[in-house]
Amino acid sequence: MSRRSLTPKQRDFLGYVRSFLKRNGEWPTYRDIIDHFDFRSPNSVTQNLQALFKKGYLKRDEFGYELVDRDPGPFAGAIQIRGVITAGVLQEAVEADLGQITLETLFPNLDRIFAIRVSGDSMIGADIQNGDYVLLVDEDIKDGGIGAVMYNGETSLKYIHRERDGLRLESANDEYGDIYINPDVFEEVRILGRYVGHVNQAGIFREPGKMSTRAA
Repeated sequence: MSRRSLTPKQRDFLGYVRSFLKRNGEWPTYRDIIDHFDFRSPNSVTQNLQALFKKGYLKRDEFGYELVDRDPGPFAGAIQIRGVITAGVLQEAVEADLGQITLETLFPNLDRIFAIRVSGDSMIGADIQNGDYVLLVDEDIKDGGIGAVMYNGETSLKYIHRERDGLRLESANDEYGDIYINPDVFEEVRILGRYVGHVNQAGIFREPGKMSTRAA
């Protein structure tokens, strides 16, 4: 079932249910909801539950309602698409409900993506700052692409270059030199994931579409 946009009151209602569930491990009772929102009758609770069900935020079985997404995480929600705008000559504005943009819109392989928090400034040249959350997918990395590497229990986010004897890890900051990894038969080098984007307070950013071309 596709989700439709919520009214401000419906968002408040859904937010209260989520918070109550997270805090108490169980659904709020009708009395809890009535007292919280100062509703005049239980019918107001029923109407809100039915609205969230019809819009795809709740599911229902013989035991009652349940959240479709119990733990939405910090990037839950969607951006409403309100119409079409030309990038050429001026044209009449076209307003329409064209659906929503979600993380699944930006990242079709969302179920394979995980996040790691960045510590350090060695990748600022790729616009990846200290404290950002990088989004990684568990798949192969092209030579010169950005990825996360684990070596002898230590990890790093770098441009990854494959060389004859191992790997060269290149920073996006001239203050940091390259790291050369030449493992022997008893050492393990593991690629944790390929960089596909990052998240910070400014928003969600897809991979820049450029790879390192610097020679060793």
